[in-house]
Amino acid sequence: MSIVARRRLSPEASRESALTAARELLIEAGPQAVTLKAVATRIGRTHANLLHHFGSASGLQKALAEMMADAITAKIGAAAMRARKGGKQPREVVELTFDAFDTEGAGALASWMLLTGNEDALDPILEAIHRLVDDLSAVASPDKPIHADTLQLVLMALGDALLGGSMTRALGLPRETARRLALESLVRSQG
Repeated sequence: MSIVARRRLSPEASRESALTAARELLIEAGPQAVTLKAVATRIGRTHANLLHHFGSASGLQKALAEMMADAITAKIGAAAMRARKGGKQPREVVELTFDAFDTEGAGALASWMLLTGNEDALDPILEAIHRLVDDLSAVASPDKPIHADTLQLVLMALGDALLGGSMTRALGLPRETARRLALESLVRSQG
């Protein structure tokens, strides 16, 4: 029997590796798959090692939500600034927001945390969105409703991630209908 030595990682690298694995599990198998045991197995660490870094499964989920929120809002913020500077329609902002909640798993993770009573794990997401809105408000004209637009866009993207496919099929609408409606609404409010 051979024993494979595990490479020693710094605490930061170990934490980052765990969060990357958690995100992969989220996208591949859904939020219920993001457990300390599954993440530990994926990265070749022990359950105890992950407990040391995150304290609990809910701590892991909160750290994952924070990592995802920071990355997603940075991308969306950059796209919003490009749209603003170029006088373009905010299509990229809408696409990035909908993708974040759908294919990148933020909608599933948020709903899972709510359903399991881990509501405080949503705080990093809400804080990241709030920071983004504050940053965009600082460079926007005072007559633009950034807060209301953000609320509408986030709720539409979340709803679409959770029910969009089923609803559009039931109503006989194209799958991208919610994205189109969100874009039209943003263009009207900025016009």
